[in-house]
Amino acid sequence: MSSPLIPIFDGHNDLPYLLRETRGSSVTDLDRPDAVVETNIPQLRDGGVAAQFWSVFVDSAIKGDEAVRWTLEQIDLVDRMISTYPADLAWATTAEAIRAARAAGRIGGLLGVEGGNQINESLGALRMFAKLGARYMTLTWSTTHSWADSATDEAVHGGLSDFGREVVTEMNRIGMIPDLSHVAPSVMDQVLGMTDLPVLFTHSNAMSLCSHPRNVPDDIIDRLPANGGVHMLTFVPSFVSQDRYEWVKDGETGTAPEVTISEVADHIDYVRERIGIDHVGIGSDFCGTDSFPTGLDNASTYPALIDELRSRSWSEEDLEKLGFDNALRVLEAHDDRYRSFLRSGE
Repeated sequence: MSSPLIPIFDGHNDLPYLLRETRGSSVTDLDRPDAVVETNIPQLRDGGVAAQFWSVFVDSAIKGDEAVRWTLEQIDLVDRMISTYPADLAWATTAEAIRAARAAGRIGGLLGVEGGNQINESLGALRMFAKLGARYMTLTWSTTHSWADSATDEAVHGGLSDFGREVVTEMNRIGMIPDLSHVAPSVMDQVLGMTDLPVLFTHSNAMSLCSHPRNVPDDIIDRLPANGGVHMLTFVPSFVSQDRYEWVKDGETGTAPEVTISEVADHIDYVRERIGIDHVGIGSDFCGTDSFPTGLDNASTYPALIDELRSRSWSEEDLEKLGFDNALRVLEAHDDRYRSFLRSGE
């Protein structure tokens, strides 16, 4: 008898950007298993995906008002995608809506804005993205911008600028989750010191197991229980494997070291053992990088990771917390403020 599918609430999938870049923003044929290599509706079904934060990403080379326009076009793409497949997909921007979509057999969808540069220093743009379904914002992408330092670029603000603090304060007010993947540790520290609601790391791993600067240091991981936040572990090979990261740093010459499902599970186990089962989740980054671990390379393969954890004596209850419940809890913690913001219009 096969094991039951564990529901997955994935923290980060770049399918919208991939569709923009490779298919002219077309959302046709996503119900076919050969439509997109890493994410299509049959794969989502086979993988047990129950809810998905769709990333609306804009490369940081796109700046100013153009970045705002690109973000809106990505939001439009997600809206068209969900509207085209109403039997399978649903807008679900609150925990209540995600539960309802799941009960109806549909995959709940909501948005994450992947880079604070995309608001073009406008709290008005931030608020409008929230009204359009963005429930988190990653405070930076891979480059430092005008109000926050990135983990993979030169630090110029000592973390957040004064305006950056205003952004985080406004996010708290309107129920938009701060995503601390990509940001410098100084930003992680400052946000955890000022937010009174849980944060997410939507697609990062443990720095102690792989020293890539995109991963999270132990002293930050250790603060998540007090905050109530969730560290969503990712599948990006150079964030998983130290050998793979060293190969990338050395210029990617020769054969790439293989990265395995077991190594991804090692990161999940590490964070769970360090801070507890209530603070781990999954953020694949499907469609957002050029390769994935062997056997964990598309949205149908989450069960392989779940089976690896079962082999390590994880209980079904703990697997459901990892896969779905923890992310839903963080979203729900922000929902009252989000609804109040939508009602007030302020």
